[in-house]
Amino acid sequence: MPPAAFLQAYLDAELVALVDWTSLHVEPGTFIDAQMKSSIADLLFTAKLHGEDTHFYFLCEHQSSEDALMPLRVRSYMVRIWSEESQSMPGAARLTPIIPVVVAQDNKVWKTSTKFHDLFHLPPEKWEEVRAFMPDFQFRLLQLVELPFESIEGTPDGKLALRALKAQAVGELLGDAVWEASLLRMVSCEVLDYLIRYVWNQDVDKDGFCLRLRELPRTDINPETMTLAQKIREEGREEGREQGMRQAVWSLLEVRFETVPEGLREELAHINDMERLEALHRHAIRCVSLDEFAAAL
Repeated sequence: MPPAAFLQAYLDAELVALVDWTSLHVEPGTFIDAQMKSSIADLLFTAKLHGEDTHFYFLCEHQSSEDALMPLRVRSYMVRIWSEESQSMPGAARLTPIIPVVVAQDNKVWKTSTKFHDLFHLPPEKWEEVRAFMPDFQFRLLQLVELPFESIEGTPDGKLALRALKAQAVGELLGDAVWEASLLRMVSCEVLDYLIRYVWNQDVDKDGFCLRLRELPRTDINPETMTLAQKIREEGREEGREQGMRQAVWSLLEVRFETVPEGLREELAHINDMERLEALHRHAIRCVSLDEFAAAL
């Protein structure tokens, strides 16, 4: 999703109106701890606001539980940005403002405050007494679990990316919201490529995934991803044929011998070779007893 479209969709309208979005560009680097990279991603952008540079710090949380100390973590990342900035511009007397945005992918609504001063055990009336001595800020929190799929805004690429992130957290990666044909027709090849690979690497029903791929209203996919999609389709068809043949063998044995030990079904379930299953089907027709059939397994 173009970052300008995302920020314009989810920041306050008054702030959006002040930014020159044509000047928005991404800055290199990351500011999160190495051990956190499996559950967090971050991006830093710069744009002109009132003619001066302003940073937009984008933090995407993939962890499965909220962090009550999120304001402290966000502040630590902001300090790192400012520290790197001061080192890269020796002698500079000013720092660039930072507007932090946190996107939570959790499947529950966070109750964590977005205000730094709420971390301190002070009643509101006492905060004023120490305000001059304490740093303070708040971050914008976007909770995907609170957004209905159809209300997610932005470009087609952005909508699909955010829908996929939300769907992963709530167990709906194969749902209609992610695989909406009208949306999939509009997204870029790169995002469609990302979707297929992202879903394939999740714990989803592979048969359902194969069905979604067969219904995919696009063929202009990255060749490597098209190969992966075709491989998934073929594996799905082959697995379906094998399952059908296993069921045919079982049904034939039930017709011929009425009562069939459950252990035979378990043995059949472990056979994935189509030629062997076809041979067992022929054997199920000719064998004179279940013992004779079992000996062929």
